Amino acid sequence: MAPILVALVLAAAPVDLVPPSPPPAAATGATGAIDPEAATRAYLERLPAAQRAKSDAYFEGGYWLTLVDFLWSAGVFLLLLHTGASRRMRELAERASRFRAAQGALYWAMFLISVAVLSFPLGVYRDYVREHQYGLSNLTFAAWMGEELKGLLVGLVLGGLAVVALYAVVRRLPRTWWIWGAVVSVSISALGTVIAPLLIVPLFNDPKKLQDARVVAPILSLARANGIQTGEVWEIDASRQSKRISANVSGLLGTERITLNDNLLNRSSLPEIEAVMGHEMGHYVLNHVYKGLMEVGIILVLGFALLAALFERLRSRFAERWGVGGIGDLAGLPLAALLFSAYFFLATPFTNSIVRVQEQEADMFGLNAARQPDGFAQTALKLSEYRKLSPGPLEEMIFFDHPSGRTRIFTAMRWKAEHPETWSTPANTRR
Repeated sequence: MAPILVALVLAAAPVDLVPPSPPPAAATGATGAIDPEAATRAYLERLPAAQRAKSDAYFEGGYWLTLVDFLWSAGVFLLLLHTGASRRMRELAERASRFRAAQGALYWAMFLISVAVLSFPLGVYRDYVREHQYGLSNLTFAAWMGEELKGLLVGLVLGGLAVVALYAVVRRLPRTWWIWGAVVSVSISALGTVIAPLLIVPLFNDPKKLQDARVVAPILSLARANGIQTGEVWEIDASRQSKRISANVSGLLGTERITLNDNLLNRSSLPEIEAVMGHEMGHYVLNHVYKGLMEVGIILVLGFALLAALFERLRSRFAERWGVGGIGDLAGLPLAALLFSAYFFLATPFTNSIVRVQEQEADMFGLNAARQPDGFAQTALKLSEYRKLSPGPLEEMIFFDHPSGRTRIFTAMRWKAEHPETWSTPANTRR
């Protein structure tokens, strides 16, 4: 019976895993020492110049797209105000129902659809045309449109809930709404985190339990060693959308789930997969979800305070043309969205740094947990397909919400230099 079971397992196993790539000579420790700078340069030189120029162009183009996206959105919000469209949508919602919650939901639906339609040309270029130009998307235009419509549906539900709750707070707590509005916003963000693995992800992908014991066993061992109580690993078919490798430990309050996408499985060796999963488990063990919600709460309190200070000044100047009665008037949502967009645009370096610090912490955790520095460095090279590999320090601080590839490779090589037991053991070549 045992031989039969073994045969069945082997027959059901997927194709062979990607074999590990040997590290460059400077990163082997063959000379008795590893210079992290030299090892980092050796890894960086593995990326062909043409590929590096392409990824740099893609990422740097994103700087301008951030500005264009903000200006385009600002134009859409101002158009809805100056044409009186926002006022008419509010009036239509009021005629449709006498219940405030229903009015808020109806107005939000009209507002979101209007913004989506007016932003469609930019969205097509940014998310479809450009992604195909750089070879990062696998979606046909019809499939991409389907993804956009699903995202719009999610936005209608969660955004409608947020609008109804926030305007109820504004009306009932006119002096302190900006504090309680942040509390409500964080609560809805937490709700989204809880339901995402169970309700939102399946709308876009087909999650299934990963069965390949060669991958599952080391991941679960790594999870148990770091206090993550789960007996399964999930896989999603992200190759439907793109070629990007990814993984996460998602969820909150009992919905936690270890997931990796099929691009990671099909394009990475087992040491690379372990390095990535060690990083993702770091986010979970270091409570980055909870810390992130707290940090978002602080950012939102400041944003709502700014909104409370500026909204009435701007509204009063254009009250007759806009037809907006006050901060509690649904017709003022485009103005609130404009002010919030400006706030987050100007705060980009700060918010990027918050995320980047957490990513750096998860990098260090992953190196200590998985002990796969070369797998980590090789993954950083793969991520350079859409992230600039070696930016300047100021550029990285302002525009990067993850450590750059060079920073990550140097971090891995510095770790390896301090752990000579990994040089001669088969840790990086055993699979």
